Amino acid sequence: MGIIKIENVSFSYEDELVLENINLHVSTKDFLAIIGPNGGGKSTLLQLILGVLQPKSGTITLFGEKTDKKSMRVGYVPQNTNVNTHFPIKVLEVVMMGHTGSKRPFIGYGKDEIACAMSSLTQVGMEAFAQKKIGDLSGGERQRVMIARALCAHPTLLLLDEPTANIDAKGQKKIYELLKKLNEDITIVVISHDIAISLEYAKKVAYINKTLSFHDMSHLKRNKFFTQNEHFCEVELLSLVAKL
Repeated sequence: MGIIKIENVSFSYEDELVLENINLHVSTKDFLAIIGPNGGGKSTLLQLILGVLQPKSGTITLFGEKTDKKSMRVGYVPQNTNVNTHFPIKVLEVVMMGHTGSKRPFIGYGKDEIACAMSSLTQVGMEAFAQKKIGDLSGGERQRVMIARALCAHPTLLLLDEPTANIDAKGQKKIYELLKKLNEDITIVVISHDIAISLEYAKKVAYINKTLSFHDMSHLKRNKFFTQNEHFCEVELLSLVAKL
């Protein structure tokens, strides 16, 4: 089943062309890593997929619908988890914010919603931290909590913007092992600055630097390069090095 369909998309900020003629299809249970240089358009593409931005030309659909229609089937994990770390809010309360369709700020949450939040924390291995303040956690732990928050919406597509930024190597591996497990049931799209991790976990890689070059990792693992536009980049190079 097609989850994301991007066809001939271009986008500009005023007169600056950021993305040009982007084509990409994401299917059910894909694990796609979006990589590329800073300023290459990775985050812009994610905002287009989310419907925060609209393309100047071309079309983007999620589950067969245009991205200007909000989908409850999409979970989003932002990059920065260091905001308001001094605010006295508990981990469980942060996760319950993921109940996008049933927030009740003045009367609280029901037992079913609390149980769902605890289940999400269990999925990411953070159930023991439910009553801790969010500001007392490490960067990697906070990121797992943010993933749990996204899981509360029961998404079939999970979008993550550099989930391992400013996290040590051990924490990065834990995050990607978690994403690999979630990928058994959920389609994963992640912006990553770590190409080596992308090679280890992603099934497909999109290299973006204004234009997009697509890499099927199953082909690379068989030493058969499959790319668009005769492109050769760090993905192929690191794949070759890993085999030496």
